[in-house]
Amino acid sequence: MHKQSTVAAVSDIAAATRRMPLVGILSWQDVRQRYRRSALGPFWLTISMGVMIATIGIVFGSIFNSPITEFLPFLASGIILWSFISTVINEGCTSFIASDAIIRQLPIPLFVHVLRMTSRNAIILGHNLLILPIVFVAVGKSVHPVIFVSIIGFALLLINLLWMALILGAACARFRDLSQIVSSVLQVVFYLTPIMWLPRSLPAKVSAYLLDFNPAYHLLEIVRAPLLGVSPSPMNWVVSGSLAAVGWAVALIFYGRFRRRIAYWL
Repeated sequence: MHKQSTVAAVSDIAAATRRMPLVGILSWQDVRQRYRRSALGPFWLTISMGVMIATIGIVFGSIFNSPITEFLPFLASGIILWSFISTVINEGCTSFIASDAIIRQLPIPLFVHVLRMTSRNAIILGHNLLILPIVFVAVGKSVHPVIFVSIIGFALLLINLLWMALILGAACARFRDLSQIVSSVLQVVFYLTPIMWLPRSLPAKVSAYLLDFNPAYHLLEIVRAPLLGVSPSPMNWVVSGSLAAVGWAVALIFYGRFRRRIAYWL
């Protein structure tokens, strides 16, 4: 029984990936609809994020006595990526709930709605990434060829975010309060992850716990480190890869078991 349900889950996900053109159209339409009649569209988010990064960079750079040339690129890349990660996880909780009308009327693979949500936020991430070249020029930071490794890191990050969104989407369709718990947990993880503070600012013993046992740090680092011209550590890759393997194994079993019930929970 479990094997059949897992096979059905794999079939649903495979069918959804074959409909990527549909996913692209829907996600782009979501972005256009959200910023309809806005002169700058999603660039308003980019502007507000840029202002926030500049403000936090000046204030926290002074508090932690960190060189602005090092701290500002670190902060900018961290906040931009964390905004994407946290938004995908939060919206993943409501990915099926927000698409209840389509789920009830059209027989398309349910995983399409997870891909749609992720793709929509990837488009917004693309807009926000325009901040990084401005920051690099402002502080005189050069671009290192290792930056291309961030493409591989981002692909692995997406793989992890997709299984998280899939599990949370199904679970929150049944237990609506779970999304509030997830949002609160993400706020705690944000402060425990080196985004607004540099890893070297912590004592060695504290750093070992907050970094080595923090999955969010490893997922963030496989993308952020190459952007800053540094290669991610082997532990970053091992933890991120292990999360992907274990996470998708659990997600397929979970999704396969409850996939048919999601429409009734909405």
